[in-house]
Amino acid sequence: MNQMPNIESAIKRVRTSEKSAVQNSAQKSAMRTAIKKFEQAVEAGSENVTTLYNEAIKSVDMAATKGLIHKNKANRDKSRLTAKLAK
Repeated sequence: MNQMPNIESAIKRVRTSEKSAVQNSAQKSAMRTAIKKFEQAVEAGSENVTTLYNEAIKSVDMAATKGLIHKNKANRDKSRLTAKLAK
C-alpha cells in the first residue's frame, strides 16, 4: 500500500507528479505510435510517407523539448527516420 505524506505541500506534489506522469506517458506513447506508423508506411510503400515522416519528427522533437527523451536520442531517432525515408 502506498504511503501518503502528511505535509500539505508534499500531498500537492504527489498529485501534480501523478498528473504529469500520465501526460508524459501519453506523449511518449504518441511519439512511438507516430514512428511506427511512418515505418509501416515506408515498408508498404504508401504515398503519404512524407506526411507521416513530418509527424514523427515533430513528435520526437516535442518529446525532447519536454525532457521525455534525451536530446541525443532525439537526434539519433530523427537520423534513422531520415535514412529510412531516403531509401
